Amino acid sequence: MSELVAQEELETLLKKLPEWDHEEEEKSIVRVFEFDEFMEGIDFVDAVAEIAEESEHHPDIDIRWVNITVRLTTHDAGGLTDSDFEVARKIDTLVD
Repeated sequence: MSELVAQEELETLLKKLPEWDHEEEEKSIVRVFEFDEFMEGIDFVDAVAEIAEESEHHPDIDIRWVNITVRLTTHDAGGLTDSDFEVARKIDTLVD
């Protein structure tokens, strides 16, 4: 099982992912991606799925027409681990 990220390290990691929000209560990081068309969002979700499979770390994904919300946490660790931040960085490369 992965170890939780320490509080002081959490702040440093979040600074490297400025588009992601930390949800303390949910023990997760979340980002909303907005696309011009529905199918662009679906293509993005497909690419996120490939990253998730390769990383063996799967986000929660919410599809709302052209808005895709991606939420990362390590459920079996009970919070955020390095895996969450690694996958977030990979996801960011799809749009940034």
